Amino acid sequence: MIKIADLITPDRVACDVDVTSKKRGLEVLSDLVAASDPALSAQTIFDKLINREKLGSTGLGHGVALPHARMDGNEAAAAAFIRTGDAIDFDAFDGEPVDLLFALVVPEHFTDEHLQILARLAEMFSDASFCNRLRNAPDAQALFQLLTEWESGAGQA
Repeated sequence: MIKIADLITPDRVACDVDVTSKKRGLEVLSDLVAASDPALSAQTIFDKLINREKLGSTGLGHGVALPHARMDGNEAAAAAFIRTGDAIDFDAFDGEPVDLLFALVVPEHFTDEHLQILARLAEMFSDASFCNRLRNAPDAQALFQLLTEWESGAGQA
């Protein structure tokens, strides 16, 4: 089973990012994912994420969004996380603006794995106290540590 810690690296976590729109948030996440894998194109990732959003917002509610896409060209699942400086409109079902964005990009053939990872991410981000810790983390390193320790139980209250 793929762990969240296997998906994310310190260089794909950013803190207090200055974004003012859903589109810009997706661009930043696409750049972060692509920067660590030469096989991936930020533009292709962005296009896939935007196309997925057109099917329905990936805003989970309570200020969290999980933009995700399956695509050809990558061999492994990869993720990026940003906490925005100011919450942005993400068309979330509860109408709340979003400040925690976790993007997931998986290979096209990752059907079951994709759903399993999304289910774990949804569980992680449904934990209000965990989200509060993310919102109060002082920097990107602290965010990375919280995200990677969650599955071990260390990130849970």
